[in-house]
Amino acid sequence: MKHIKQKWGIIGLVFILFIGIVTGCGSTSEQTNGNLNDSVVENTSGEEQSQNSAFPITITDDSGQEITIETEPETIVSMQPSNTEIAYALGLGDRMIGVSDYCNYPAQTADVEKVGGQDMNAEMILTLMPDVIFVTDYHHQNHEALLKQYREAGISVIVIGSESSFADVYETIELIGKATGTSGEADKLVADMKERLLAVQEKAKQVTEEKKVWVEVSPAPDIFTTGQGTFMHEMLESIQAENAAGNQEGWVKLTEEEIVQLNPDVIITTYGYYVDNPKEGVMTRSGWEEVPAIKNGNVHDVDSDTVTRPGPRLIEGVEHLAKLIYPEIFE
Repeated sequence: MKHIKQKWGIIGLVFILFIGIVTGCGSTSEQTNGNLNDSVVENTSGEEQSQNSAFPITITDDSGQEITIETEPETIVSMQPSNTEIAYALGLGDRMIGVSDYCNYPAQTADVEKVGGQDMNAEMILTLMPDVIFVTDYHHQNHEALLKQYREAGISVIVIGSESSFADVYETIELIGKATGTSGEADKLVADMKERLLAVQEKAKQVTEEKKVWVEVSPAPDIFTTGQGTFMHEMLESIQAENAAGNQEGWVKLTEEEIVQLNPDVIITTYGYYVDNPKEGVMTRSGWEEVPAIKNGNVHDVDSDTVTRPGPRLIEGVEHLAKLIYPEIFE
């Protein structure tokens, strides 16, 4: 009996020790799993915080107004073709729910709700309720009551001013990028434009005989051109060409007699989208026969949007002009 009791005593002791070990392992396992789970949660939260770290953000628009945008905008309305082009170039096409009546590029804009032009369709815009709306100086100066209504409804209203240089366009791209959480894309777009413009300027150093270029932005009888302070003037300077109206400022009207006296080597028109065969119209003008551009047939029409619209395609405009004016260098 004594030996039996001792035997069962030993078995009981072993059993108690076993239970203790199993229990201890279970606690350790649960504690380890708990720490891992906490770590995963913390890491996930950190990733989300990193992705949204740009917001809330406060920007100053071109009217001088400070706007705080709490979260990354999911829906956008643009009231200006150039700003629409910038937004699409930044990869924001899927967020665009309203564009101006004049937005025609890229092709996807044809499927987006049209919300007016200088006169905005306020009812439609308020129905769409975008997170952000990009408006112009004109809207800021002439429709302040409507813009106030948008703001009171919770829409972030951002005024984009008029641009007249590549530097202005770069700033606008950066502003739109900052407001929409696409600053990285904006930096890349600006860098690409600057790099391509620099390439044109470097190649233009091969020009030995500078050509004089006359630019027509509207046909006869009311012929307008672009002087200093315009994209076309900056483009011509970039490719070592002389703007025949370079002593003028902005958009100016000249008579046919005044233009003939300028004696341009090349004539560029920008109204082929609404005038049939603009080259023929220029080539057959009475009294222009001795103008070098007419004698040599150097009259070309270019896409107006690529040389006057302050957006990403300006770089395409300057590259195209370079090939037309100095084909021997740029082709």
